Amino acid sequence: MPHATLPVPGMGTYRLTGASGRQAMLTALELGYRHLDTAVLYNNESDVGAAMAASGIDRGDLFITTKVWHTDLAPEAMRASLNASLKRLGTDYVDLLLVHWPPYGDAVPMADYLPALKALRDSGKTRHIGVSNFTRALIDQAVGVLGEGELLTNQIEVHPFMHNNAVVEHCQQHGIAVTAYVPLAIGQVMQDATLNDIAQAHQISPAQVALAWLHQRNIVPIPASSKRDHLQANLDAMTVQLSDAEMARIGQLDRGRHLVSPGFAPQWD
Repeated sequence: MPHATLPVPGMGTYRLTGASGRQAMLTALELGYRHLDTAVLYNNESDVGAAMAASGIDRGDLFITTKVWHTDLAPEAMRASLNASLKRLGTDYVDLLLVHWPPYGDAVPMADYLPALKALRDSGKTRHIGVSNFTRALIDQAVGVLGEGELLTNQIEVHPFMHNNAVVEHCQQHGIAVTAYVPLAIGQVMQDATLNDIAQAHQISPAQVALAWLHQRNIVPIPASSKRDHLQANLDAMTVQLSDAEMARIGQLDRGRHLVSPGFAPQWD
């Protein structure tokens, strides 16, 4: 079932900028997407704001996520980052504010930045708070700082070749939703024989198989696309039902290797 708060699927907007990016976002909203995922780093919050405005959709019906970069986690810097994001987005609040990456080398203690994140939620400038790229140990530390039930989601890399099972299960045990970025493994799902075989059986694409697999794991995928037919197909994938045997076949594809792992990433599980 879709997560009670996070509309499924979301639309990832990384690398969608300028007129073409705005059009892709507007197309997604016209097709029925209500969850747009952006970040300061993506340099497209103003494009998201323009698409929101052009759509004519009531703000209360949209779910907008943005993220604070890991160098801006000191409380004052975090507040300034969110205020600047709100200005670019043209809105008084976001629905979800994430810590994009944990600070490198604990440059800002979690005991400082997570209460500051919660204070922004309490101020009404964000409806929900969460994290991204947190390991099990970091999740435990975060729950220790904030308590249970405070973090809405942990946005992490999950796709058929990177199942991230330990982190997924740990988050779900704490009632923290899992959001999957690069859910199509940066296009690699299209070349996999197993995914193509399952896709053929359902008369769908391998990308839709990957998204359906995530959905059935109660994970919120946020695929990115600029093409109308792909955006529609990603929506349609949420109605695909894979068999237990098909889920098990995909379960054998895990390679346990991150496609996204910058030098400042934490020590992965």
